[in-house]
Amino acid sequence: MSGQPFKIPGPDHPITVTPNPGRVVVTVNGRILADSRAALTLKEASYPAVQYIPRDDVDMTQLARTDHHSHCPYKGEASYFSIVSGGERGANAVWTYETPHDAVSAIKGYLAFYPDRVDSIEVRPA
Repeated sequence: MSGQPFKIPGPDHPITVTPNPGRVVVTVNGRILADSRAALTLKEASYPAVQYIPRDDVDMTQLARTDHHSHCPYKGEASYFSIVSGGERGANAVWTYETPHDAVSAIKGYLAFYPDRVDSIEVRPA
């Protein structure tokens, strides 16, 4: 999306992306929607850490792409999915940066979930 502001992470707004050594499991309506031993943990400034899960580890048949988009000056444009079985709570519950800025390029092809729109995002020992 051209014309959108672009910022580079730095001391005033740090962002780190690191492999999560555990197993990340996302459940919706008591069923596992994602299960990964290859998740990435993104820590941005003072925000809570976010688990990004490879698409291969997500049941994509349970997601429906939406027209919703948002912009982060540090990460780029986010595209969204709704969780089919999630009802109203599942609307735009999942986001992805399909062409993230270079500073966070590791999250390309990964999905993240709003914690309040799923039952749980659990980090278990590997």
